[in-house]
Amino acid sequence: MKPPRPRGPFRPRRAAGAVVSLPRALSKLGFCSRTQAEALIAEGRVALDGRTVRDATVRVDPCRARITVDGKRVVAARKVYLMLNKPRGLVTTRDDPQERATVYDCLQGLDLPFVAPVGRLDKASEGLLLLTNDTRWAQRLLDPASGVEKTYHVQIDSVPDEAVLTRLTAGLVVDGERLSARSATVLRAGRRNAWLAIVLDEGRNRQIRRMLGALGIEVLRLVRVAIGGLSLGDLPKGAVRPLTAAEKAHLDRLWPAPSVRRAAGGGTGGQNRPGRPASQ
Repeated sequence: MKPPRPRGPFRPRRAAGAVVSLPRALSKLGFCSRTQAEALIAEGRVALDGRTVRDATVRVDPCRARITVDGKRVVAARKVYLMLNKPRGLVTTRDDPQERATVYDCLQGLDLPFVAPVGRLDKASEGLLLLTNDTRWAQRLLDPASGVEKTYHVQIDSVPDEAVLTRLTAGLVVDGERLSARSATVLRAGRRNAWLAIVLDEGRNRQIRRMLGALGIEVLRLVRVAIGGLSLGDLPKGAVRPLTAAEKAHLDRLWPAPSVRRAAGGGTGGQNRPGRPASQ
């Protein structure tokens, strides 16, 4: 009879599906953010197939592995797709080291699984923000290959001429990075300031503020009013609501076919993770 094999460091059983890190698995299941999951793992509160795991780099198939937190099984949460009218002054993060108010303050008291923002709006920006626990769906919307248009209404401290609008759409180099808008038009103008409608089909960090700043123009207010044709509408500031089935289906149709993504150099949904989402 062979002697028992020595017990070494824990390794998860081989999984046949999509294998991800344990923190990402907890995020994909809608339990918590990856940062929160890493803390739970470090505290010894997470077990995998009955064994406590303290290594956040362990990789698992969330559809097959038995993951528990504090002894309770973690199962996939229902998919949730939300629209929030983000007020100015909130940061788009779950936990803020500076203890500033966050967009999650707008979700207090609601019966929701863990959801994450799809992209970002910076503290000074307002308007349409999507939140979901469907990570693959979020990645599709954020993938540069999707070319999803985002429309912003921007109040500036001057009245622009046609040359300024042309510069925004023709593109300009800011901090070594070429930035451009899909379109830029004047909504209304007063004596000293104006409102612009600016459409982007790419997501660069603080793109609108950087472009206008390079032209010597100050942004007074910045409101995102639409994503891919999905309009903020009359949703009150700070309010949140689920997307309708028709709205969700509309956004789904914006994702190009695989052949188009390959031609554009894009990935295949779950395989190509986008970089850090940009904010405006």
